Amino acid sequence: MELNDIKDAFDRVAKKQKLSCSKTQEVIDLIVQEIEKALETVKSASHLDDKYVLTELKRRLQEIAPLGQLEGTQKELNIALSKYTKILEKSFNPDISKAYRNIEFDKHTVNQIIASHFYRQGLFEVGDCFISETKESECSAAILSIFEDMYQILEAMKSGNLEPALKWAAANADKLTQNGSDLQLKLHSLQFVEILRKGSREEALKYARANLAPFASNHVNEIQKLMACLIWARKLESCPYPQLVSQTNWVTVAEELTRQFCNLVGQSYESPLSVTIAAGVQALPPLLKFMTVMAGKKQEWQSMKQLPVPVELDKEFQFHSIFVCPVSKEQTSDDNPPMIMSCGHVLCRQSVNKMSKNHSRTFKCPYCPSDIDAAQCRQLYF
Repeated sequence: MELNDIKDAFDRVAKKQKLSCSKTQEVIDLIVQEIEKALETVKSASHLDDKYVLTELKRRLQEIAPLGQLEGTQKELNIALSKYTKILEKSFNPDISKAYRNIEFDKHTVNQIIASHFYRQGLFEVGDCFISETKESECSAAILSIFEDMYQILEAMKSGNLEPALKWAAANADKLTQNGSDLQLKLHSLQFVEILRKGSREEALKYARANLAPFASNHVNEIQKLMACLIWARKLESCPYPQLVSQTNWVTVAEELTRQFCNLVGQSYESPLSVTIAAGVQALPPLLKFMTVMAGKKQEWQSMKQLPVPVELDKEFQFHSIFVCPVSKEQTSDDNPPMIMSCGHVLCRQSVNKMSKNHSRTFKCPYCPSDIDAAQCRQLYF
């Protein structure tokens, strides 16, 4: 069940509740109005008997029939609430343990991933506490040192200090160049703009000659635009290149620095823990649905090497090449790997075996008219 369906059900409940409240208030206003009329009659018409006035009031209230008027809208609200509750129970199944499989995994690696996540967020005390509780102190110092350095650089950038970032970029200039990153130029550009923002044109020009000139051969256009900004010192808001002087550049450069820093120290840019949880949130609903169908075959589920149902994940969670055989329309696996034929086209092993009658004859490639000998097919590794 998609979240859109839940939202639609919630909107229906909200609409029915609003209608019910409006109707209730309308009926209450009518009752109050009749009571006020009766009180006014008692005060002004002394010749009328109080019992008569009360009898008339009772008759008017019976004509209004407040319970009858409210019954319809309240019933509609109750029905909408009942449906909404069922959708919630169906969508957010509290028992996710039935999708669990008894698989072996490296607890040490999992603990390191969790600790690394805390350190990435700058939660060093929490990370240290976790390491202490799990007794994973062997590699904690290395992980802590890596992200502590990065966090100090990023914190300095948040306060407008680029010196730590510039020193790190200079120390890793060759590696950054090999990665095709122009982080150094971006950092120097930020520093140049900040000097201009303070109004010191001469100091900015001096800084550009010392730090931007080495990048002129490959980034002449960017540097020319930066030099044009010298004219607008102290009034950069009027600069014709707003993208160069925008404060959002600090966020962009900080993200680039984080990406390059993690890359150089052998860490992923995204937290592995965050990626795993986000992918699990997408994969869990179809797995729970599958386990509902296989309620009586739990043992079979535990022994499966491959999921029998497709679990669609967003592209951001796809890190490996996937090949779907054009003949069987199935995704290849370790038991059924992709096979490259002599013509260069690829099928899965099961399709090759089926079309060759278990290697007993040649067959036509489904892509081209080539005759294929199954014995000449080779397993393809992506």
